[in-house]
Amino acid sequence: MARHIFALIAVLIVATVPAAAQDARAVLQAAAKNMGADTLRTIEIAGTGMNAAVGQSFAPGTDWPRFEVTSYTRTIDYENRTSSEQITRRQGNYPPQGGGGTPLQGEQQQHSVVSGTSAWNVQGTTANPAPAAAEVRQLEIWLTPHGFLKAALAPGANPTAHTRTSQLPGQPGGRVTVVSFTALGKYKVSGAINDQNLVEFVQTWIANPVLGDMLYEIRYTQYRDFGGVKFPGDIHTHQGDQRLDEGHNSAQLTVKNVRANPSVPGVTVPDNVRQASAPAPTKAESQKLAEGVWYVGGSGANSVAVEFRDFVAVVESPTNEERSIAVIDEVHRLVPKKPIRYLVNTHHHFDHLGGIRTFAAEGATIVTHARNRDFYERVVFSPAPRTLQPDRLSLMPRAPGFETLNERYALSDGTRVMEIYAVPGLAHNQNMLIAYLPKERILVEGDLFTPPAPGTPAPSANASNRTFRDTVQRLKLDVAQIASIHGRVASWDEFTKVMGTGTN
Repeated sequence: MARHIFALIAVLIVATVPAAAQDARAVLQAAAKNMGADTLRTIEIAGTGMNAAVGQSFAPGTDWPRFEVTSYTRTIDYENRTSSEQITRRQGNYPPQGGGGTPLQGEQQQHSVVSGTSAWNVQGTTANPAPAAAEVRQLEIWLTPHGFLKAALAPGANPTAHTRTSQLPGQPGGRVTVVSFTALGKYKVSGAINDQNLVEFVQTWIANPVLGDMLYEIRYTQYRDFGGVKFPGDIHTHQGDQRLDEGHNSAQLTVKNVRANPSVPGVTVPDNVRQASAPAPTKAESQKLAEGVWYVGGSGANSVAVEFRDFVAVVESPTNEERSIAVIDEVHRLVPKKPIRYLVNTHHHFDHLGGIRTFAAEGATIVTHARNRDFYERVVFSPAPRTLQPDRLSLMPRAPGFETLNERYALSDGTRVMEIYAVPGLAHNQNMLIAYLPKERILVEGDLFTPPAPGTPAPSANASNRTFRDTVQRLKLDVAQIASIHGRVASWDEFTKVMGTGTN
């Protein structure tokens, strides 16, 4: 009798597991066996291809600027949750338009590492902590085809499954099983497994200050057998949703070789990385440039606050919401009784745009180039989900106000004037603006001239520097100080020395 009762209990326990979860595990197990994931502990991947600078397009409606990857090597230890990715890249034949270092001069080395909750970048023999990147890099281990199978089969993953038509081009009518689970406690990950028991694509969403919950999708095709492990010969990555904007192609890798279960040296987290395991608090530090004009720096990027009779205007909202909150708090400390009425945005690159929604939530009118407005209204200020990292505007929505220009715009209270000009003919960004205070002879710019750190050699003049100089000459602006969004405040004389000739 007891034996029958225990048998009945076992049947009931199995029956309580949702059918979708049972089906999902069966599909995952079949794929893991077919692809060799169940015996894979470490892997080394090598190839060539391209990668791109996400958020750095030449103009809204164009794709991320690309670079040729001449060498790619990535080693993953699934059991110890480590990944080391080394990339050699150059400009190649891709158009030298956009930001993110475009155009690259010669070859550039990139080496990124993650071990558990620690992340860093290697430059030569120096390990530079990158704590803000740790979570996404850890997630990227589980977005690899074999990592996806391992994570979805892990205890507590509770995968679910449904079938649908394949999303890949060239697969008309093909059916796939889409398996979904939650990774790292917050990221919903879905992967498609086709009728050949191969992972066809994996997608999730990651937090982005400009796009909100940003689509992150990797497509796996042209599978081959590498020493008993089936691995895709072509990997294509999207970051950004093509339905909203053309910016989305972020990487492509042609796989040349895969080594299964290579011996991987243990990864030791450097002391300075361990000590920086959490991002440093964002600070805003102000420097007075003239009466009623402050350079608000700190945390890697800068803004400029200008006091008018009844309001304050801020030039630039870089990085993210945390940075912009610090700037807003500092402005209210400097000018406690006046609202921030305007936010002047130099261009749409994400490192300059990351806090624009925060200023809109503050009630500031956005001053930007007319060609940016559609992208800002339709994408940046869309009511799209921001579940991973809610911002102030998503928590209490309000419609943003805009003032746009094609060539020139001015803010004035009858005494102080801020002139805003477009900078045409620039390869870095199609819709660049500068802000100029004629009385104070201060010019605010982003990415047109980045002054070197004190005591370091002056850089060679580049195309953006020359376009900047030509624009200032054409507009007949009398500049004494350059307030750079990146870097520091520099004199115009310092800039002319970089250019090798006087311009006044």
